[in-house]
Amino acid sequence: MLPEYLKSLGVPFHIETQDTYSIVKQVIPEGKTMCSLCSRLRRGILYRVADELKATKIALGHHRDDMLQTFFLNMFFGGKLKGMPPKLVSDDGGHIVIRPLANVAEKDLVRWAAQRAFPIIPCTLCGSQDNLQRQQIGNMLREWEKKYPGRIESMFTALHNVVPSHLMDRAQFDFSQVRTSGVPEPEGDLAFDDAGFSPASLPGLQLVTL
Repeated sequence: MLPEYLKSLGVPFHIETQDTYSIVKQVIPEGKTMCSLCSRLRRGILYRVADELKATKIALGHHRDDMLQTFFLNMFFGGKLKGMPPKLVSDDGGHIVIRPLANVAEKDLVRWAAQRAFPIIPCTLCGSQDNLQRQQIGNMLREWEKKYPGRIESMFTALHNVVPSHLMDRAQFDFSQVRTSGVPEPEGDLAFDDAGFSPASLPGLQLVTL
């Protein structure tokens, strides 16, 4: 359906057809997730085709919910505080990868796709396996959003507001160089207080910094 749709818009296009499925099925044991190898194979193909087409950017369609899911996947299963940036240099160092939809909610994209009658091509590989870790994380986020509306927005905002001095990564913050200065620190212990709290609201009490 995609070629006819693009032709109707007058958009030049190139569709690359590669049998990654057979490779994945040969290498990955039955019952194991295929995502990692499939993703690696597709990345390699993208880089090669980008070179052939002399493309200056590789645009991927990850949306806000994908960014959050990746963050929690890395935290829960990879032991890292790591997500997907909206712009980065590719694995091979030769391409710029961009994610133009990084700030857009999946539910908004679903509505927009229906409004514009975009042709949706179902995935018969990545989404066909049950109990994928990404699927579990997606279900968790959707359940949180149902119980606590606005939590998704809050978590996504947190990805834009990182405070390395309040984490534990010595490579990001040199804790050995922490010294007292006698000057109030905006990111000191006050960072743990509620945003609406003010010591001035409690007359007669002295604020102590530990």
